[in-house]
Order: sequence, then C-alpha cells, then structure tokens
Amino acid sequence: MQNFTEEIKNEIIKNPIGDKCCKLAALSAFIRTSGSVISKQGKFGFEITTENERTAEYFSDMLEEEFGLSLNVTGAKFDILSGRDKLTFECLGDDAEKFLSDTEILKNNGDGKSLSFGISEKLIAKDCCKVAYIKGVFLGGGSCTLPEESVLSRTGYHFEIVFSNKIAASDFCELLCSFEILAKLVGRKDSAVVYVKSKEVISDILHVLSADNCLEKLNKIVELKDRTNNANRVNNCSVSNIDKTVTASVNQVRAIEIIGDTVGLQSLNKMLFEVAEARLADKNASIQELADRLSISKSCINHRMRKILDLAKSLDKD
Repeated sequence: MQNFTEEIKNEIIKNPIGDKCCKLAALSAFIRTSGSVISKQGKFGFEITTENERTAEYFSDMLEEEFGLSLNVTGAKFDILSGRDKLTFECLGDDAEKFLSDTEILKNNGDGKSLSFGISEKLIAKDCCKVAYIKGVFLGGGSCTLPEESVLSRTGYHFEIVFSNKIAASDFCELLCSFEILAKLVGRKDSAVVYVKSKEVISDILHVLSADNCLEKLNKIVELKDRTNNANRVNNCSVSNIDKTVTASVNQVRAIEIIGDTVGLQSLNKMLFEVAEARLADKNASIQELADRLSISKSCINHRMRKILDLAKSLDKD
C-alpha cells in the first residue's frame, strides 16, 4: 500500500513538465536534494540516489530525451528503514559537466570550477520554472504525512524537504514565499530541513504541485478529523458539565441535611423550604430542572441555594 508521500510523487510524475527551461529547473532541484557532484579521473559529473524507481525512470527519461544524457546504475543497497533498495546512478563526462553548469550547480570561474550552493534566480525566473523546481525538490527529498484515522493517533500533519545545505534550503523558503507559502527551516544532523505543519499550508503546496487527488484526500481527512475533534470537545464539555452538576447537587444536599439536623427545615422561610424540599426529592436534577418544576427562574433558584449554603456553613461552624 502506498504512503501519502508516494501518492504525491506518483501524481507529480503523471503530470509531464513541458518546457525545457522547466525541466532544467526540476532536474537541478532533484540533484540538489537527492544527488551530489562527483569527480572521477579528472571528469566531472553527478550522482543520484533514490529508492523510488518511478522517480528514477522519470528523470532518466527526461535527461536522455531533452539533454542527451544517460544515467548508469552503479549500486543498489537495501535500506532497513524504508525496506527498499536504494539505487545509485551516475553521469560523467563533458556533457554531464556542461549540464551541471546549465543547472547552475557547477560554476566555471576561469581559473577553476566551484560549486554553487544557492538556487539561481536565472533558473527560476518564470513562474512555471518555480513550480517545476518545487516539484523536483519534492521528488528528490520531500515527504508528507497525514494524521491516522484512529482517534487515539498522535500523528499530525507534516510536510518537509531535506536539503544537504542550509543555503539552498533558505533560498527554497524564499521561493515558497513567492507563492505566499511560509515554511520553517531547521538543522537536522548534517542536513537542513524545510517543513510545514499547518494543514492549510500543506493544502496550498499540494495545489501548487497540481496534486489534485492528494489534495482531495487531504481535505477529506481534515474534514473527518475536525468532525471527530468537535464531537470530542462537545462530549468533554458535556462530561464536564455533568461533573459540575453532580458536585453542586451533593453540596446542596449536604447543606440541607445540616440545616435539618440542627435547626430543622421548618425554620426556613417558605421560599427556601420549597427549594430544599425539591432538591431532596430529586438529588440528581439540574438547577434548570428544579426551576421548571417550581415555575421560577434559574437565577432565582441559584440565589435561594446560595442562602441555604451560607446558612448551613454558619451552622456547621457552630
């Protein structure tokens, strides 16, 4: 059974990225989050590691069809945490080096080559390229979890992207801001993590990713959880009110008994006596129920009960 992260990735893959500039942005983002620049025998290139075969095939086809590059499988290692094989691909040579320059990851300074850790403004100059970059980033290092349907579940809404460096992560937060999406950034071991825990913001991100089916699933879970939470709040409120009613009734009955055992209930005036009598006749009744039976207001009942409680308190001291 697919988890929600896989559902999002599969839905992104089903919606092809059109223009070459957008594909370049998506590939740059994918390498930023799941790959690294490598150098072997004087040749530059890049290496990609992923456990999602469909994602690997998606970007492999894109590289070959649009940029004439081929990925070679160099390793497969079983990952205990995910229960899947992590596949490693590499691409080396002059064409790979040129591609890294085009993606603004590798820079040629004339006297040498250097890595660029931030996201190039040139690469995401257009809105369509920004969206493509977000898609590539999620396919490379993204995950999203939703609350379980169980009422006792402690899992919540969580969306995150893992970057290898803080500069790229910080730039990505700025990119999200251009879509009015606010995310937080935190360090985690040797990585930088951009994350969101608000269901509303996650909804906005899924909308940007055009993951409509996943967005619909999110909305259904939000509706279900909100309905369940509201029912729990109403139930807790009802239980709380019942506890308060029972406690008040016990105190009132105890006060009336003190009066009866000391000066006698007949010592009460008519108005207090009928309230005391009604309470003893039904010890579980609410104040509103007593008020209805005596055809007086609830505030009137409360006023008389306070007088009975005060009298019992003074008698109990004696």
